Amino acid sequence: MRSTKLVIVGAGIGGLTAGALLARRGFEVTILDRSTVPGGKMREVSVGGVRIDSGPTVLTMRWIFEEIFAEAGDSLEARLKLTPASVLARHAWTRSSPLDLYADIEQSYEAIGRFAGRGEAEGYRQFCEASRKIYRSLENPFLRSSRPTIASLVKDGARNPLDLWNIRPFATLWQELGRYFKDERLRQLFARYATYCGSSPFLAPATLMLIAHVEQQGVWLVEGGMYRLCTALAGLCNLNGATLRASADVQRVMVSRGQVAGVVLAGGEQIAADAVVFNGETAALAGGLLGAEAAASIDRHGEGQRSLSAVTWSMVAEAEGFPLARHTVFFSDNYAHEFKNLMGGRRLPSEPTVYVCAQDRTSEGARTAAGSERLFCLINAPPTGETGPLSELEVSRCNASLLTQLHRCGLTIAMSRAPITLTQPADFARLFPGSGGALYGRATHGWKASFERPRARTRLPGLYLAGGSVHPGAGLPMVALSGRHAAHCVMADLSSTGPSGPVAMRGGTSTVSAPMVRTRSR
Repeated sequence: MRSTKLVIVGAGIGGLTAGALLARRGFEVTILDRSTVPGGKMREVSVGGVRIDSGPTVLTMRWIFEEIFAEAGDSLEARLKLTPASVLARHAWTRSSPLDLYADIEQSYEAIGRFAGRGEAEGYRQFCEASRKIYRSLENPFLRSSRPTIASLVKDGARNPLDLWNIRPFATLWQELGRYFKDERLRQLFARYATYCGSSPFLAPATLMLIAHVEQQGVWLVEGGMYRLCTALAGLCNLNGATLRASADVQRVMVSRGQVAGVVLAGGEQIAADAVVFNGETAALAGGLLGAEAAASIDRHGEGQRSLSAVTWSMVAEAEGFPLARHTVFFSDNYAHEFKNLMGGRRLPSEPTVYVCAQDRTSEGARTAAGSERLFCLINAPPTGETGPLSELEVSRCNASLLTQLHRCGLTIAMSRAPITLTQPADFARLFPGSGGALYGRATHGWKASFERPRARTRLPGLYLAGGSVHPGAGLPMVALSGRHAAHCVMADLSSTGPSGPVAMRGGTSTVSAPMVRTRSR
C-alpha cells in the first residue's frame, strides 16, 4: 500500500512539531517554507556577523516540549541544554531600585514586600494562588484539547462549579489585578501578561493570569540561543524522514472532489498530498491567498481584531548605567495612555514600555563577556504593516522614544556607533503574509476570544491548521501544542488509510544547519 503523503506549509515551530510527529508515524511528510531558513517567528538576525535571537526569547512549559520530543522518538535533554532562570525578569519605572521577580514565590514575596510593603506582598501570594487555580482549571479541558468549546468547558466545570468560576472570564486582567494590588506599578507589571499574546490588559480577560503560574513552573535559558530549539525540531523532522524544502512559496491549495489534493508552488510545480497542514497566518488563508476553496474553509475575522505588532532593535552595543538582567522591562508612566494609542489610535506611543533581552547575561545579570553585548529591544506597535513602512522621521522619533525611556531609568545604550537591525510592522507584514504585521494572530479581547480562534480541523476535508493564530494561541508552548493537535487530528482522520506505525528508526545523531535541508534521511 502506498504511503500517505502530507504537505506542511510553513516551517515555524507549529509546522516542525507536526512534521516531526507525523514523520515518526510513517507518513511521507514534506515541509515547505517560502523563507531560506526554518523557524517562522522564531528568528535569528545577523548583526555585524553576530547572531541575535530576535523572536521569542523565553522558554516556558518545558514539559510540553519533553512530551513532543518523546512522542517523536527522541529526547529534549539529548538535543538542548536548558538552564533554569532564577530571576524571571527585572522591572524598572525610574532610576530608583528595580524590582526582580523570581521563579521562587517566596523570594518574590520578600522582594515585593521590600519594594511596595507587606500588604502588597500578601496580595502577591493571593494572586499566585488564583493563577494556579486558573491554570489547573484550563490545562486539560482547554489547552490540551484540540477542539474546546464553551459548552465542553461548562460541562467539565459542572463537576466542580468552583473551578469554572475560578477562571474569571468576565473580568478584564486590569480589573482583576486591582483585587490583589493597590500599587499601580504592580498592576502594570502583572498586566504585561496580556502583551504576551499581543493584547491590551484593559480588554483581555483575567484568565491570562495563568501565565504567572506557568512562569513559576520554570523559565529556561537555551544554551546557544533560543533558535537552537528550532534547529533541534528541524533535525528531528529530518531524522524521522521528513523532507524540508526552503524557498518554496506555496500559492494555492489544490482541491479535487471536495477535498485537498496537494499544493501548487509559485513556479507552477504541483505537489500531490492526501492532507495539508497550514502553519501560517489564518488571516492569509481566509483572505484567499491560497485559493478560494481554502478561504472558504475557515471564518474570516476583521483587521480591527488583530493583535499587536512590534518595533524591534537587534544590536551589538555597549550598555551602561543600569544593571540589566537577562530580561528587563522598563515601564512607561501611563499604561492606559500607551494602550489607548496602540489599540484605539493605532499609532506608536510617545512613551512606550520597553523590553530588553541582554543575551550575554545570566538571568541575574552577570556578564558572560566584556565589552559590547547582544541586545534585543522591543516596543509594542499597532498592526499597521500593510500601510507601508515607517518614514525616516517616524523611525527617528521611534529611536528617540526608546532611548529617552531607557534613560529615565538610568540605562544608556551607545546606539550611534552600534550595528543595528530594526524590524517594524511593515517588515513583519512582508515576512508573514496576511498578518498586517500582527505577531500573535487574533487579539485576546473579551471572554469569548480564546474560543473564536480557528481549530486544527477546517471545513475542507484534508486541510488542517497550526501556528500562533490557531488554538490554543500564541507563545512557543501554545504554538507547539497547535502543531501537536494538528498532527493528532491527521492521524485520527487518516488512520484507516494511513500507515500503522513508525518507519523512521532512531539511532545516531542528526543536525540541521540554518538553511533547510532538501534531502530525505531514512
